[in-house]
Amino acid sequence: MEAGDLVRAPAGVRAQAVLRDGTLVDDFLIREGARAVHVLNAPSPAATASLPIGREIGRRALAMLGSL
Repeated sequence: MEAGDLVRAPAGVRAQAVLRDGTLVDDFLIREGARAVHVLNAPSPAATASLPIGREIGRRALAMLGSL
């Protein structure tokens, strides 16, 4: 990649979860399926919060395994 490959743009794009009523989800959204734990929204502090997020996912997954 070289400087000539870059194009100036006014804004970036990022994915963000939206609830059924159109409200933007501003925080982490974690949902459980029948056999999986899903992180549906991970806003920008996700990198610094990765260990607590991982612990929460692990806690939920272990609880699901215990109920099998």
